[in-house]
Amino acid sequence: MTIFALGVNHKTASVDLRERVAFSPEQLHQALARLRADTGVQEAVILSTCNRTELYCHGNVSSDLLMGWLAGYHGISAEQLQAHSYSYEDDAAIEHLMAVASGLDSLVLGEPQILGQVKQAYQFAKNQTSVGGVLERLFQQTFRVAKTVRSETRVGENAVSVAYAAVNLAKHIFAELDRATVLLVGAGDTAELAAQHLKEQGVARLLVANRTLARAEAVATTFGGQAYTLGELPELLPQADIVISSTASTLPIIGKGLIESALKSRKRRPMLLIDLAVPRDIEAQVNDLNDAYLYTVDDLQGIITENLKNREDAAAEARSIIKEQTGGFVAWLRSLDSVDVIRDFRQRTEAMASEQLARARTQLQAGKDPSEVLEELSQRLTKQFLHQPTKLLRDAGASGDYLTLAVLQQLNQEDSK
Repeated sequence: MTIFALGVNHKTASVDLRERVAFSPEQLHQALARLRADTGVQEAVILSTCNRTELYCHGNVSSDLLMGWLAGYHGISAEQLQAHSYSYEDDAAIEHLMAVASGLDSLVLGEPQILGQVKQAYQFAKNQTSVGGVLERLFQQTFRVAKTVRSETRVGENAVSVAYAAVNLAKHIFAELDRATVLLVGAGDTAELAAQHLKEQGVARLLVANRTLARAEAVATTFGGQAYTLGELPELLPQADIVISSTASTLPIIGKGLIESALKSRKRRPMLLIDLAVPRDIEAQVNDLNDAYLYTVDDLQGIITENLKNREDAAAEARSIIKEQTGGFVAWLRSLDSVDVIRDFRQRTEAMASEQLARARTQLQAGKDPSEVLEELSQRLTKQFLHQPTKLLRDAGASGDYLTLAVLQQLNQEDSK
């Protein structure tokens, strides 16, 4: 029995190919059932995000069979898929899953969203009864590993995107963002990402100014802000403690004069201005003004480069944790060898029986009534044999472990035939 990980991601395949092999939420129910039926794998989880599509399976199959199934399901050639995919077995597959869940295989090293996506994929497969004892234990251990990586390394710390770096800088300068007014100039992807980070930091008031009001309204509505046009900047700037600008303008739209007027209206209360645009949105001469602190995307890039280096150092620590945990899981998997399990079970039950038989013989030799001895022997054997299964049933019921309950129920049905 082998554990497989097979798929494509942002490193191996173009956006076009990733889109073609992605599974929509509506497809997953049918896809999981077909994957098991068509290939014969015993257990399967499908992880499908914008950056990756991966199959995690346990069973007696080959990676070529899984590759052919994935290609066939999406109507593309197996040769094309194979050229842009990867596959791992056993130790390597386990290590890959743990690395993915820990954010070590992400487009942005250490990003935390992938762990939630892995948990969602696992839960969906479990709800479809596509997860059995092996993948259940593997994914649960993976979640614990990801948590350990987060708590014991710095792989998820420090800003590695300009939007997050901008917000992080604002947070360091304005210790309490929940009292600050932030003006976003522009409403594109970078501004939207900055708005998301600002909301997570509890910013008090968010203003969004854009060339088209409709786009400003879309971002403002999503993140609880207020929308304006760029023509209203002279009235908005005096209100802003922090300005983050990221338009597509070819010329600066915020000049030294505008900021000078805003500072006078603010009675010289300082302003932090972060220009994420290329070309610049804010005139460089703004830096000459007292109480105006201007940072450009180049200033932030130095921070990002250093932070990324710190994350990569932390990732090396994380991989050591993952390698150790992979070894532990493989050792458990090998312990499941049926011959060993049967042998250990027989030895344990035979030891119990021998112990109780010796006790019964001693009682008979002492002159105790044979009927009483036999009855006590029967009761003691029954109690000892049922102790562990009864405990398992109680624990499974308390924790909602339906897999264990189902296995024990099946054993009970077999015994009653």
